[in-house]
Amino acid sequence: MSAAASCLLTEDQFLCSICLDVFTDPVSTPCGHNFCKTCITEHWDINVPYQCPNCKEVFGSRPQLRVNTFISGMAAQFRQSAQQKASSSSSEQQVSKPGEVPCDVCTGTKLKALKSCLVCLESYCETHLEPHLTRPALKRHQLIEPVENLEDRMCTEHDKLLELFCKTDQMCVCMVCTVSDHKTHNVVPLKEEYEGKKAELGKTDAEIQQMIQKKRLKIEEIKHSVELSKEDADREIADGVQVFTALKESVERSQAELMDTIKEKQRKTEKQAEGFIKELEQDISDLKKRSTEVEQLSQSEDHLHLLQSFTSLNTAPPTKDWTEVRVRPPSYEGTVVRAVSQLEETLSKQMEKLFEAELKRVQQSAVDLTLDPDTAHPRLILSDDGKQVSCGNVKKKLPDNPERFDTCANVLAKQSFYSGRFYYEVQVKGKAKWNLGVARESINRKGHITLKPQNGYWTIWLRNENEYEALADPAVRISLKSRPEKVGVFVDYEEGLVSFHDVDAAALIYSFTGCCFTEKLYPYFSPCFNRSGKNFTPLIISPVSHTE
Repeated sequence: MSAAASCLLTEDQFLCSICLDVFTDPVSTPCGHNFCKTCITEHWDINVPYQCPNCKEVFGSRPQLRVNTFISGMAAQFRQSAQQKASSSSSEQQVSKPGEVPCDVCTGTKLKALKSCLVCLESYCETHLEPHLTRPALKRHQLIEPVENLEDRMCTEHDKLLELFCKTDQMCVCMVCTVSDHKTHNVVPLKEEYEGKKAELGKTDAEIQQMIQKKRLKIEEIKHSVELSKEDADREIADGVQVFTALKESVERSQAELMDTIKEKQRKTEKQAEGFIKELEQDISDLKKRSTEVEQLSQSEDHLHLLQSFTSLNTAPPTKDWTEVRVRPPSYEGTVVRAVSQLEETLSKQMEKLFEAELKRVQQSAVDLTLDPDTAHPRLILSDDGKQVSCGNVKKKLPDNPERFDTCANVLAKQSFYSGRFYYEVQVKGKAKWNLGVARESINRKGHITLKPQNGYWTIWLRNENEYEALADPAVRISLKSRPEKVGVFVDYEEGLVSFHDVDAAALIYSFTGCCFTEKLYPYFSPCFNRSGKNFTPLIISPVSHTE
């Protein structure tokens, strides 16, 4: 057969329908179909009766098979032609690199696989993939992107393709598995489970993307917080520089005024002394002149002249009596004290301005609070709106729940804070005793309570009408110029700060600093017990009216 004639033959005519490869030692069955000798022999060794794999014709006895030399020669020519074609196309295809899936059919140089077949369990380059793209029988095979270790897709127990999924055991199984170990299980096609899992992955990815977006927003929030912090820091630095510059100028001015005052007193003293000295020197000059005249007269030989001049020269000339005249050093007593006192007054006015500015800032963190009746001592009386609390004389019968104070006249707010800043104001006008501040969530609420930071309380109180104390450990006496009528409480959780302010005077009362907060904080109120009817006035949570 000529080469031109061979070109008219298709690849399908030289492929064994059993091994799907080019004939090796082709033989013909009585029905006229061709197979590799080894393939049909092994087929008939397993399958009885003897039947043609293609047309299913049954033979009474096992046919005697001889190699068809004509087809064998044609197949050899086709194989050689195919190898030459593969050789020529291999230069155009990519050689498999490390990490890439190689073609399982290529001999010698392995080309990069384009697809893997889940039926044949082999990977193919462009040339060897062609049968799967052209032959009807192979077109039904499932092709996927090239993967390694295709044998892992086979059931290790039954050597069958893993094409099903057991939902009961959550594992891939083959067809034989479904009639054995997984007979009663919920088994679905692999593709069905794949679609379901793929949908779940899509949902998971959407959730992950949402989490990423939230974290990106959190990053932006943190960056914005840093920017705000920097703006606050720059503003504080500018304000601080302005204040301390003004204070420095005030100190320097007071010092200069003090020096001028002292020097002026010294100049007056020196001027007075200079006047006295000038007068005394003039007296001395006059006396010296008289002395010269007296000496000259006493040496005169002219009797008449001496007697005539004696009366006028015998007496000392009239001069100022300097006996009681003194140059007294000026008194500087109190000069420095008065200067410092004036400076202190200036500083006090400056501090008032600073406290007023500070109060304006903390008022920006105002929160709305209501009292929690479940925490109130049975003698406390709360208003319907939860904004006022006073202490009555009757102990109400209330459930002794864990949150309730049973011995001390205390109550907490419903609101709690676990971060950031918050501020609120309480009217204390007319009360003889009161106690305000914040408390952590885990405080002891039963029996006698010692109010101090170690026990979870940061508070100040008024005791005995005019004695104010910060309940630190030990307690700190607070001296105030005026009696506060409204107290502002400010907390910076991260900074560890609790400060108390006289709202009307715009003055700082006391600050707890360096606190370490690790729990929720609750605003704390105690109107204290009503002793002899002198302390019935309520504590009132007041709306914050920003100072102007």
